[in-house]
Amino acid sequence: MSVVQADITTLGVDAIVNAANETLLGGGGVDGAIHRAAGPGLLEECRALGGCPTGQARITGGHRLPARFVIHTVGPVWQGGAAGEPLLLASCYRSALALAAEHGLDTLAFSAISTGVYGYPAPQAAVVAVDTVSGFLEASPLPRHVVFCCFSGPSADLHREALAALAFQVPDRAP
Repeated sequence: MSVVQADITTLGVDAIVNAANETLLGGGGVDGAIHRAAGPGLLEECRALGGCPTGQARITGGHRLPARFVIHTVGPVWQGGAAGEPLLLASCYRSALALAAEHGLDTLAFSAISTGVYGYPAPQAAVVAVDTVSGFLEASPLPRHVVFCCFSGPSADLHREALAALAFQVPDRAP
């Protein structure tokens, strides 16, 4: 696992993970940026999928992106933490990872799911992301490398802190 501060639409990985809405038809933030960069073919392919429930994921081609695929996942809207948000967010990561493994993908880059307009507190979301991905990677040979692609420096710092805390808790596991 690694952390980069970058525009996820520029990464040359097997798949990028889009923080989508339930329609999968584009929106603001990273979702809009991915749709703009991928071009109209992505929207056409997403229309055929018929949406995606919160906590699940769907896969499409990457179209004009350097990534071969886009995995779309719908994160929870933050409602204070007592409405199952942590479980739903973890499910987003597991569902995306399972699709990557199913399609034989080696490298996967995640955006910070639900931390934008959906309001999930970024420090808590980073811990859920790192813990969930780490657990999945321990049990699955694919993907081989996961990148947490953060648009901002503070988000990247939170993910690095979560990775460092994980490494500290389990000394034999390198981040």
